Amino acid sequence: MTPQEALNKVYGYHSFLGLQESVINAVMAGRDAMALMPTGGGKSLCYQIPALCLEGTAIVISPLISLMQDQVSALKQLGIKAAALNSLMEPAQLRQTNAELFEGKLDLLYISPEKLCSEGFLDAISRIKIPLFAIDEAHCISQWGHDFRPEYTQLAVLKQRFPRVPLLALTATADELTRKDIVKNLNAPQAQIFIASFDRPNITYSAAIKDQEKKQLLHFIETKHPGASGIVYCLSRKRAERFAELLKEHGYNALAYHAGLDGDTRRKNQDIFTRQEGVIMCATNAFGMGIHKPDVRFVVHMDLPKSVEAYYQETGRAGRDGLPSSAMLFYGTKDIVQLRHFIETSNAPEKQKTIERQKLNMLAAYAQSPGCRRKTLLNYFAQDYAAPCDGCDNCLTPPQPFDATLNMQKFLSCVHRAAQASFAFGAQHIIDILLGKDLEKIQKFGHQNLSTFAIGQDTPESDWKSLAQQAILSGLVRADPEHSALTLTPAAWPVLKGLQKVQLCKFVKPAKALSKKEKRNQQTQQMPAADNALFERLRALRRALAERENVPPYVVFSDKALLEMAALKPKTTQAFADINGVGAFKLEKYAAVFLEEINKGEQE
Repeated sequence: MTPQEALNKVYGYHSFLGLQESVINAVMAGRDAMALMPTGGGKSLCYQIPALCLEGTAIVISPLISLMQDQVSALKQLGIKAAALNSLMEPAQLRQTNAELFEGKLDLLYISPEKLCSEGFLDAISRIKIPLFAIDEAHCISQWGHDFRPEYTQLAVLKQRFPRVPLLALTATADELTRKDIVKNLNAPQAQIFIASFDRPNITYSAAIKDQEKKQLLHFIETKHPGASGIVYCLSRKRAERFAELLKEHGYNALAYHAGLDGDTRRKNQDIFTRQEGVIMCATNAFGMGIHKPDVRFVVHMDLPKSVEAYYQETGRAGRDGLPSSAMLFYGTKDIVQLRHFIETSNAPEKQKTIERQKLNMLAAYAQSPGCRRKTLLNYFAQDYAAPCDGCDNCLTPPQPFDATLNMQKFLSCVHRAAQASFAFGAQHIIDILLGKDLEKIQKFGHQNLSTFAIGQDTPESDWKSLAQQAILSGLVRADPEHSALTLTPAAWPVLKGLQKVQLCKFVKPAKALSKKEKRNQQTQQMPAADNALFERLRALRRALAERENVPPYVVFSDKALLEMAALKPKTTQAFADINGVGAFKLEKYAAVFLEEINKGEQE
């Protein structure tokens, strides 16, 4: 079977995406390779198709058991002989999988790096035909990657033990430093590197300073993706729990996921998220790697992640099916202060701390940028993009620049005078002084007598909060990590003395909440031209089949495939076979029942 035949007959796709064919050809020719493709860009086909076309069992190294299980479940739905070896398997399952492996009955075997490098296993698999080693989530190999895992460093042994077996490393995000480290740590200096476009045109990127963050989150979901599946990322376990409770109180099916939960609860919550529609997961970054749920319509960050790579990897979990999706980032000064504190107090060598500082500063710059967010992201990964993109908040509603020098001088002066009168205070107290509030704390420290008291009453409090954030993010003031007390930095004095101007951008007011009718209309507009009543019936049918087979609904068919069915309304088996995602195995298994549902609608 050729790669093109495998693509058509097994997967039901008409053509390869981007660099898929080039990567597959390199592996088929026996060359080592590294493929960088965005989440949803089809990385898995780059090793699955060679595994079908070459003799033997391809070994796939994966960091998460849930990822292995999802992949194996999806492959079996395509009629592919796949299995996994992991610590959760019963002894009988382990014996059966090992027997299939050594009898040559598997096309693909998924395994953890620990299991692969365990005593005797490499010796054992040296007796079987291995056409390929694939290393998924390869950024875990590099100490500069955003999710470094020490156990991955053992994988250098593969080229020593199996020098003639091609090795394919795959990841969605890796800057140049991380790419070099991956190749070095895999002992594969001749690896051919393929870098696809990192652009995800179906994702709309937005960012906003935190201001009543609970209302901001609810407003975003209500106006953008009501009723949809999504992920809400938080910096701490406590915040993940808090936002899950908030969403539940407002009628959403929301769950929490973090390392503080016991393993059974984490697995149960992940299973619900994967298998049900309209579930929102509030999680720390412990959640998400390897999640192949294609209909995640939004990813919200309630706090800054630690780098652009981590942010891009996490936002990439939205819209894997190519349908319109959103990535929303809410950020605040506490995020920056806390993340900087983590860096400074870590035991990492100074060189690594320097790189982590740079990465955090780049993400902070992205959050504050008044320019095209897509261009900023792609430029970070050394790819050009001609703005505007019509797919980010700054391009859709360009921010209005204004001279903020006078207000910044007032703010900085107030920080300085309050500290002189007593000691350093947080941003909110400084704002309260500028607004002339009659508060007990202001009276206690005599701050009503400062020359800066009430000099900011002509500016709304929300604007002062924004300016305070910008003062910290731009390094004009420093915030103490424990109490968030502000002190001036040397960079503040040129502004105070009028030697340096400050230009900021005005925020755009968010849209009002949609009515129920408007919500339904918006959901309809986000879909390709299709019979929406039929689409909903097909979703119900898919859900019933998935429950019967104990698999996630998307394993049966993706939303994109259902939309194509609802738009084209195939009448025959041959027409059904032309739907993207309908391979030979699914055609035989599902054509009759889906055609019956489609034709039933026509008769009605």
